[in-house]
Amino acid sequence: MKLIKLLAMSLALVSLNAVAQKKTEILLWDENPLEQSETKSERIKAQDYKIDPAITVYTPKNPTGKTVLMCPGGGYTHQASGHEGHDMADWFNAQGITYAVLKYRLPYGDNTIPLADAEQAMRILRKYSTELGVDPKKVGIAGASAGGHLASTLATHYTSAETRPDFQILFYPVISMDANTTHMGSRKALLGDNPTDELVKLYSNALQVTPDTPKAFIMLSSDDGAVPPANSIEYYTALIGYKVKATLHAYPVGGHGWGFRDKFPYKRQWTGELEKWLNEEVK
Repeated sequence: MKLIKLLAMSLALVSLNAVAQKKTEILLWDENPLEQSETKSERIKAQDYKIDPAITVYTPKNPTGKTVLMCPGGGYTHQASGHEGHDMADWFNAQGITYAVLKYRLPYGDNTIPLADAEQAMRILRKYSTELGVDPKKVGIAGASAGGHLASTLATHYTSAETRPDFQILFYPVISMDANTTHMGSRKALLGDNPTDELVKLYSNALQVTPDTPKAFIMLSSDDGAVPPANSIEYYTALIGYKVKATLHAYPVGGHGWGFRDKFPYKRQWTGELEKWLNEEVK
């Protein structure tokens, strides 16, 4: 019995050692973002989202170079950085994937701010690719809910090759800003109470897809009562209409906001399907 326990402990230690990660917190807009990251971490935690946007980068022991930048949801009023952010780090690292969680500034009346932070995060991941275990040609954006809107905004509004994601992963995303389809809380926080038609169209990301939009993995629950499934369906339809590779997984139940939570009944399915997709589509 004692031998069995010792073997189990040894296997556990081997398993933990295999995914052992290096955690680096980086302020987005510092002149020398990688310097003195240890002392900066306390400053990051002490500031409001409006003040110090940052990324937390989890580097696996044996990085493959594949990298995912995650944008947590929260309706553009807060950020669900646990189950839609940091809680996924071990899972990605176990696959050799470098994983970064974005703490982006909230709009506070300026709809350009979250996208500016997402673009800067992409620049940093590519500029410091060697130090962070990143392959500059395998950097993707991910997001959940309103974070999915930010991720799809980067995927359709990027301003240079340096900030273009190589792929996108969207959890039950807000895509449209049309009042008939959107999540109204996210729309109000990003665009204000009475946005112009032009602004609504600009941030309705299915309308911004081009043949150069990166490939996508999209997932949702059919019974999502917060963000209508039509958001994901419209985006998927636009992608394949432009012959962009895309996959859509619609689970029958689960509601909204499940992220990495164990209580979501299809967690085993989405993690398995996403792992397979990352292996096959990101090479």
